[in-house]
Amino acid sequence: MVVTNKPTLVILAAGMGSRYGGLKQMDPFTPEGDTIIDFSLYDALQAGFGKFVFIIRKSFEAEFKEIFSKKLQGKAEVDYVFQEFDSVPKKYRDPKRTKPWGTGHALLMAKDAVQENFAIINADDFYGREAFMTMAKTLSETDKDSYEFNMMAYLLKNTVSDHGYVARGECEVDEHGYLKDVTERTHIEKTDGQLMRKDANGKFIPIDGDTIVSMNFWGFTPRCFEFGGELFDAFLEVNKNNPKAEFFIPYVVNEILRSKKASVKVLKSDAQWFGVTYLEDKERVEAAIAKLKEQGVYPTNLW
Repeated sequence: MVVTNKPTLVILAAGMGSRYGGLKQMDPFTPEGDTIIDFSLYDALQAGFGKFVFIIRKSFEAEFKEIFSKKLQGKAEVDYVFQEFDSVPKKYRDPKRTKPWGTGHALLMAKDAVQENFAIINADDFYGREAFMTMAKTLSETDKDSYEFNMMAYLLKNTVSDHGYVARGECEVDEHGYLKDVTERTHIEKTDGQLMRKDANGKFIPIDGDTIVSMNFWGFTPRCFEFGGELFDAFLEVNKNNPKAEFFIPYVVNEILRSKKASVKVLKSDAQWFGVTYLEDKERVEAAIAKLKEQGVYPTNLW
């Protein structure tokens, strides 16, 4: 198939990095100053993505653009979307809130910047080139008016930190490889070598390491923006006085699944994933990236 429309990559980069202790989306992980985003951009370009949309905050706009815009100049179209505390109706603005309204809100805010099939990823996760190749091929072969969406799947045991808890989207997949349900698990951690998660009552219960999870690597057509708007409005009404509440992408995905109008195919990749939740994770990620450069997977200087 001849690819005529290059997909877009949306990067979720408005996070506060509270558990990391700073803005990890701009933190260097190599002697050359590469961020984790740099590897996602490099891999996405190799895979055939033609446009990049960064979702950021105005507080670090100048610094962020200084780092990334010049790297992509002449290589791809670049756009920016701002996710701020006040980018919701005035009646829902809480002065106690210190972070944006979550990944689902960020997805909805990308609507005006995206007219093509697109993937959306976290800024602080390293997904690997094969994952981008698989996603780009799928998106380029999908009609932009289609309701056929997809997600990249990972095994939970390969995505946890040794230094504290993580949040993951636990996925239920049918026998045909389609997503049936995704549940945001906001607290999963290793305890005495066993993976445990908190239930709704805050009690720890076991969770299987082979559980399929989402790492927020989703593939959508522009049709996805038909979903989630009213759901977010209802979420704001219920959580307007909760400064820690977040509206996650899985909330939108489950609305998509409940509609019976669309489907979400679960894609799999053997690419190596790693990411940083805590500052203590950084050394392990630096070592893994250094090894990939030594093996020639990436050039010493990406740009």
